[in-house]
Amino acid sequence: MSDTPKFEVIDRRKMKAEEEKDSAQAVPQEPAKVAPTERSTEPSPGPRLVVNELLREEAMSREEAKAREEATPPARAPDEPGLMDGMPPPPTAKESHEQKAAYDASTQRLEDLIRAQNPAVGPQPPMGFDHLVQQFYVTAMLQMGAGAQEGQRPKVDILGARATIDLLAILAEKTRGNLTPVEDRMLQTVLFEARMTFLELTSMMSVPTVPPPPPEKK
Repeated sequence: MSDTPKFEVIDRRKMKAEEEKDSAQAVPQEPAKVAPTERSTEPSPGPRLVVNELLREEAMSREEAKAREEATPPARAPDEPGLMDGMPPPPTAKESHEQKAAYDASTQRLEDLIRAQNPAVGPQPPMGFDHLVQQFYVTAMLQMGAGAQEGQRPKVDILGARATIDLLAILAEKTRGNLTPVEDRMLQTVLFEARMTFLELTSMMSVPTVPPPPPEKK
């Protein structure tokens, strides 16, 4: 046996050529560009947009929405006659004028009778906005127990007081922007005082405690 080592010669050029071939297969090739004037006659895969069908569906949807809108009755506004069913028609301008004249003549006749029996009583002052506010305020305070005689337990109508105070708030809301500075200040002050008295009164009310249920018998 010979001790001379054997050597194998490897062709490096062949290996490099095979590596380049493998890398070329791994890299995807870009598709060939088609000129703008060329059009493929083969049908393209995937969904297609049909314009006519979409327009037809859109028109049908509009017709259905219009039909539903016509079938649904419109909502009535708060001032429409439908919400006032059962009420008589409003008086005409002539009827209101005649009624106002008859009312003024009746009140004048009443004052004449009162002065005839009590000559010292002068004519009653005309009613104004301040009298309306004071009427609500006095009613609310009486409902909350004001004006009770000393030693007597005041009678409280807390639910009635709440309703009267809420009416004052409605009056303030509906007349906003139509009052003089003096009238607005008076109304806001009266409403504030009535609400404060209501809060003080309700804070003293205690919620009745409900006794726990008896234990179940075993």
